[in-house]
Amino acid sequence: MKLRNIALCASVCAWLTGPAATVSSPDGRLVLTTSLSAEGQPLYSVTYDGQPILLDSPLGFVSNIGDFSKGLTLTGEKTGKVDKSYDQAKIKKSHIDWKANTLTESYSAGKKRDMSIEWQVGDNDIAFRYVIPVEGGTRSMIIEKEASGFRFPDFTTTFLTPQSDAMIGWKRTKPSYEENYKADAPLNEPSQYGHGFTFPALFHVGDNGWALLTETGVDGYFCGSRLGDYKDGVFAIEYPMPEENNGNGSANPAISLPGATPWRTITIGKTLKPIVETTIPWNLVEPLYRSDFEVKPGKGTWSWILWQDNSINYDDQIKFIDFAADMGYQNVLVDNWWDTNIGKDGIAKLAKYAQSKGVNLLIWYSSSGWWNDIEQGPINKMSRPIPRKEEMKWLESLGIKGIKVDFFGGDKQETMRLYEDILSDANDHGISVIFHGCTMPRGWERMYPNYVGSEAVLASENLVFSQDFCDIEDFNATLHPFIRNAAGVMEYGGTVLNKRLNRNNDGGTTRRTTDAFQLATSVLFQNPVQNFALAPNNLTDAPADAIEFMKAVPTTWDDTVFIDGYPGKYVVLARKSTDGKWYIAGVSAEEKPLKLTLDLPMLTKGQEVTLYSEDGKGPLKAKSLKVKDPAKVQLTLNKRDGFVIVEE
Repeated sequence: MKLRNIALCASVCAWLTGPAATVSSPDGRLVLTTSLSAEGQPLYSVTYDGQPILLDSPLGFVSNIGDFSKGLTLTGEKTGKVDKSYDQAKIKKSHIDWKANTLTESYSAGKKRDMSIEWQVGDNDIAFRYVIPVEGGTRSMIIEKEASGFRFPDFTTTFLTPQSDAMIGWKRTKPSYEENYKADAPLNEPSQYGHGFTFPALFHVGDNGWALLTETGVDGYFCGSRLGDYKDGVFAIEYPMPEENNGNGSANPAISLPGATPWRTITIGKTLKPIVETTIPWNLVEPLYRSDFEVKPGKGTWSWILWQDNSINYDDQIKFIDFAADMGYQNVLVDNWWDTNIGKDGIAKLAKYAQSKGVNLLIWYSSSGWWNDIEQGPINKMSRPIPRKEEMKWLESLGIKGIKVDFFGGDKQETMRLYEDILSDANDHGISVIFHGCTMPRGWERMYPNYVGSEAVLASENLVFSQDFCDIEDFNATLHPFIRNAAGVMEYGGTVLNKRLNRNNDGGTTRRTTDAFQLATSVLFQNPVQNFALAPNNLTDAPADAIEFMKAVPTTWDDTVFIDGYPGKYVVLARKSTDGKWYIAGVSAEEKPLKLTLDLPMLTKGQEVTLYSEDGKGPLKAKSLKVKDPAKVQLTLNKRDGFVIVEE
């Protein structure tokens, strides 16, 4: 590391800009350089293998107790190292080793107003946050605006999804991280709604490499952030819109002092491999409480995805419980309107019947009712502690182990507190939680032991709602492993084996993708609890090999390895199951047949594997093959086609 002479700086830095410190990753390829502008604003830049990824980018913030974005003086620095290991069953790897070099730079804004910027630099990841001490009797702060930003070279292209207007969409429930992506868009392309873009955000810095931006460690003590529109060469951090959640709650985060902001993270690689395989969202956080019950991963089904609202009745739920038992699945999700269509007594009977079949019920709730127009019940059970705790107590009495809570519609600090409160109360009653119509997780898989998934993506329900979405299912599927699912678990609710997306497999929208494509997404999309879009009719009308695969495919993994791909075009991943078996899956959105030669080092010459594919002809078959050369495995995929290779 290099530190400029602080004594000299005091006399000449009013007009000089120079490097304050340079921090290299443990392998030396990733380099962070910090500096102070002539106006006293902290800046940073990043190179990888000597090539620029981020040019001088701004840091700092403005608060109600002082401006920490300019006029600052560097007062000190401290360096160190991080070397930690941990186990985490719910994410893309079960064991993680995190090594990083650290830098803490202290700044003064005068009048006894100080703050520090903490950095961690790993081999492919950079993280930073602001730390604010107690000064005098001031023990609270409102951050009014951040100067933090990201300045990419002008040849960079983007893979971004916009933040929507507040209070629009279904029953005025947005924003809910359910907008479309644009692939390889120019830096200066404006967002669809004029509110910037949600995390995570992927950037292709030409031949220099790739960068994935996100944040982690967001709990009830801060709000969720996003990227503003490209302005003056920078994507700046922005806070929620005041209109979110029907105007309830402050758009600006308030923190107690001493305190710190969440970590903002930058994952960087020459290729996409570090992007797909990163664990930075979990490396920087710790569990916030202990869970005294075993949080179990698992597979499930639910009637609503294909049979819709009319299926939320006692008899149809019995059909899906029986179907789950036939599939060997752990869960059945009972969706909206159960409170009026089935009732609590009916749910008690269903729970008892499900348990006799070795199946657990997951129960749906609306998050609230006063910040949207949702009428699907039950509503107003999760938003306040008294009814919420009563509901949790009742669920526990029935032996129910999980809930799905829907329709949050905002990123304000008050909303983040609601997520945390639901998780905490559920934990007290042995209940795991899935969120839908929600924000993306920000390290929550590790922070909250009973958290088991979030939607925060245009998910499988849109296949039922819109033929247009069916027509671009392949494009979307080739994005998620590089962006949304790279930064957090993703409860997509996919793997559809109906050809027509209705109750009788004879009407509604038409699925364009092959069955092999659908099997592949069960591996490509990662979440510890997956509710698949399967139905009882699939036992007889879907290929038998597909059903057998869906009975066996796991939802938790020991390892994840990027094999090949390009976002929006195709993707191939390998995941290692907890029993040591490798699953290699791929899908293509390319217009022409895609000829692949894959290097699969997890396989060996002469090894027997099972290939699930359609060879462009269909129907899907499972074929036993011997690996001739694991470094040159050849496959051809047509548009909207896929494959899975499984070790025997």
